[in-house]
Amino acid sequence: MGTADWIDLKKDAETGIETIRAHFEGHAYDPHFHDSYLIGFTEQGVQQFHCRQTLHSSTPGQVFLLEPGELHDGHAPTPGGFTYSMLYLDPHWIERELRALFEDAPNQCQPAFAKTLESEPALVTVIADAFQALQSQDLRIVRQAALDALLGKLARHLAWRPRQTADPRLPAVALRARDYLHAHMDQDLGLDDLARATGVDRFRLSRAFKAAFGLAPHAYLVQLRLAKARRLLAAGQPRFRRPEPHGPLVPPRLRADTGALPQTLLESSRPLSRQARAFGHPPPTEPTSMPRLAATPGSFATLIMEQPS
Repeated sequence: MGTADWIDLKKDAETGIETIRAHFEGHAYDPHFHDSYLIGFTEQGVQQFHCRQTLHSSTPGQVFLLEPGELHDGHAPTPGGFTYSMLYLDPHWIERELRALFEDAPNQCQPAFAKTLESEPALVTVIADAFQALQSQDLRIVRQAALDALLGKLARHLAWRPRQTADPRLPAVALRARDYLHAHMDQDLGLDDLARATGVDRFRLSRAFKAAFGLAPHAYLVQLRLAKARRLLAAGQPRFRRPEPHGPLVPPRLRADTGALPQTLLESSRPLSRQARAFGHPPPTEPTSMPRLAATPGSFATLIMEQPS
């Protein structure tokens, strides 16, 4: 884990939009997905990632646009790493706002990005303005105006894709397994459970699932649980104890406290052994790192979700 890595994440209570500013060196994160639209720009360095079966290299001033469910990773191929600012936009929020702004938006369709990387200074400006307004908790009218300006510019890069309940290109067994994982994500599932639910043996299931979604079933489930864990963490500051002097941070009974939002949170898109040092607000000019949590991604997500409200 690079000592220079840091993450600063906040959540806007009104819209549910999360703002994240982060810096990584070397390997940043393994393949993963989000359930939000990701809109951001590279501030410094080269941000390299695979998405849509293509290797992308985002350089300062370029915008990256990812849809919910799109598998991607992250790597810094040059010394000094990369820094980026990004917004996580809830799919229901962005569709509702776009339909309110543009009356000709087609029915039975959902917004989609035409390209993953864009080079448009005006788009960078409105993303940065929206990021700053949300991150600093500016006046409500200022936040709304900044988001409207962002949506107005973003519309040029959107296409309306017909809404489909199932992708006909994906095998039915993989779709059934995915739906089962979403419906039972809080349970301690085994491959045998998935095999019974889909009516195939677990070896054929695993092959079909990975071919369809790019992740094995267990990795997909961990991503689902970490996404939920991050949403719970964004609602409050978790408590940790240190069992011994200079020992690793471990979660005794992780529960999200109500009250002020934490300045920095876990980036649930990364393996926990690399992401957990994000706790403890790193000043923008002097980012700091925190020790690793003594937990795997799956067990951490389980601890988070099992805490009483």
